[in-house]
Amino acid sequence: MRIKRTTPHGGTARRTRLIAVASGLVAATALAVPAANAETTARSYSAEALSAAGDAVLAADVAGTAWHIDKKTNALVVTADSTVSRAEIADIKKEAGANAGAIRIERTPGKLSKLISGGDATYAASWRCSLGFNVRSGSTYYFLSAGHCTDGAGTWYANSARTTVLGPTSGSSFPGNDYGIVRYSNTSISKPGTVGSQDITSAADATAGMSVTRRGSTTGTHSGQVTGLNATVNYGNGDVVYGMIRTNVCAEPGDSGGPLYSGSRAIGLTSGGSGNCSSGGTTFFQPVREALSAYGVSVY
Repeated sequence: MRIKRTTPHGGTARRTRLIAVASGLVAATALAVPAANAETTARSYSAEALSAAGDAVLAADVAGTAWHIDKKTNALVVTADSTVSRAEIADIKKEAGANAGAIRIERTPGKLSKLISGGDATYAASWRCSLGFNVRSGSTYYFLSAGHCTDGAGTWYANSARTTVLGPTSGSSFPGNDYGIVRYSNTSISKPGTVGSQDITSAADATAGMSVTRRGSTTGTHSGQVTGLNATVNYGNGDVVYGMIRTNVCAEPGDSGGPLYSGSRAIGLTSGGSGNCSSGGTTFFQPVREALSAYGVSVY
C-alpha cells in the first residue's frame, strides 16, 4: 500500500498521500511484509543485466511493486503486494526477456500505498501529514516531510482546527523523489532538534543491515533493519519514486513523512509501504541527505 494523506470528500486521488511523523510534531507510515518464499536465481548475472531487469520492471509499469538489487544474492528483488496478479508477474518476466532469471519475487500482504493519518500531525488546507525533521539554514527554521504531502500544499498548521499556523510550503519534490520542506513563520512554535527524546545531531546514508528506528503518529516508535538500498517503488497512477531505502520496520497509515533515524543520525523520511505493526511490514524511505542537500539545510 502507498502511504497517503487524508483528504475530505471530493479530494483528488493525488491527495491520497503518504504521511510522516517527525521530530516531535508528526508521523505517518506505510509498509509491507515480504514473504519468505522467493524464487532464487540459478546463475550469476552481471550488473548490466540486473540493471536491465530493473528497467524492464519499470517498463512493465505494474502498480504495487518495488524493486532493488540484492548484491549478496545477485538478484533483482521485486516486492509485489496483494493486488499484483500472477499474470502481471508473468508480464514483468516477459518484459525482462533473457534477464528474467535475475528476478526474485517476494510477496507482501496488503497494498503498497501512501497513507495519511495523524498524531503529532501537521495539517494543510485539505489533508494531514507528519513532520520528519526540524532543520535550519542560518537563522531560518524549516521542517522536512514527505513530498507527496507537501505537493500542492500552501500553509501548514499545528492543529486540526487550523488555527495555529506553522508556515508555508517552500519546496516539494514528488514523484521521482519524495521530500518537501516547510518554512516556519510562527516564531512562538517550539522547534526542537529531536525526534521524541532522541537528539538528532547529524545525517547519514543508510547501509545494508543498519539498525534503524522509525517514529510515527499512528504507531509510535518501532525499530528494525535496512533490507535494501536504491529501491524503486511504483505506487500507481504515475507515482514512481527512486533511490528509496527498504526496511522491515512496521508502519501504518498516519506514520508517513515521519523520521527514520539511527541513534543520533537522521537517515530518511517515511514514503510508503504495506503491512501493519501486528503482522509486520515493509516500508520505504526517502534518503534524508538528498533532501538536506537539495534545500541547503541541516539538522541540529
